Amino acid sequence: MIGKHIGWVFATARDALARGLIRLHVTPNTLTMIGALLTIGAGVCFALNIKTGCWEWSLSAAGFLFGSFACDMLDGTVARFAGSGTKFGALLDSTMDRISDFAIWAGLGFGFIWREPANYTFAGLCALGFLEAVMISYVKARAEDIIEDCSVGYWQRPERCAATIIAAFACNLPAYVVELSLLPIFTLLRRVLHARAVMAGHAPITSARRGTWRHKIQPWLYPRASWPYDIMTGAYIAWLIWGPVDPSRWDILRWWLG
Repeated sequence: MIGKHIGWVFATARDALARGLIRLHVTPNTLTMIGALLTIGAGVCFALNIKTGCWEWSLSAAGFLFGSFACDMLDGTVARFAGSGTKFGALLDSTMDRISDFAIWAGLGFGFIWREPANYTFAGLCALGFLEAVMISYVKARAEDIIEDCSVGYWQRPERCAATIIAAFACNLPAYVVELSLLPIFTLLRRVLHARAVMAGHAPITSARRGTWRHKIQPWLYPRASWPYDIMTGAYIAWLIWGPVDPSRWDILRWWLG
């Protein structure tokens, strides 16, 4: 599958870079903190892009995000290769991930409030997007205190990070806000239902439907590196690049509030 080959290229580059960082005595916690700071910078650039409409700010955010997500991939790899992983490091990584989620969505939301005229609908969508990002991770962490694994659903953190950087490079943040505020709720619901099924001793949704026609027409039930996953990913990327979203024409809350 296309995704499998792309993943192999990224994993190979990541591992080589991680070994180089180990030789330079760079610690995983340092990478974690640098990544969070870069994401905060990206959030500021997002706000300025939406406020001014200057595409340069979106590309600047993309640059910050590229560095941030590189750090996010590398910190765990460095810890694994160097044998320097700690429980505190895992806690710090998870904490900085939530701060990074907030920085992105706060920057977007503040930008839509800051612009003239303010767009309350898209600011509300940004709040919803942040809630979903936090809850997807929370449900997984809480469920895995009880069951073995809850890594189900399409919109896991790597997919959300990739979508953010693609939208930033494409200078199409409104399309990103629509996609990432409306679709991840299905990943959240799937994780809750998956955890409930496993706790009750039933087969998870994916296993129960495998081989049926219902399973074949639900590509979000397929894992990474499968052709349905690749097709769905291609559709999401196309929307992030070319999605025709004009926030000035879609402010339902402003109309409703009068």
